Amino acid sequence: MKKKWPIPRPTEHAALRNIDRAAQRARRPQVPRVPALMAALVDAVDRSDREGMCLAAHRVVQAARD
Repeated sequence: MKKKWPIPRPTEHAALRNIDRAAQRARRPQVPRVPALMAALVDAVDRSDREGMCLAAHRVVQAARD
């Protein structure tokens, strides 16, 4: 009879998965809300700032996806 040490428990696996999920959320940068990003996009369009338009548009899509 072989002993297994440590004895695997389902709660340990669930706890490890939750830690991984929390770490993934912490690594992801916090994105402002869509209305604030849309305001930044409108401001960039008013100033004819092409780089600002591109950044704001990408952030809006990223915020809407989450």
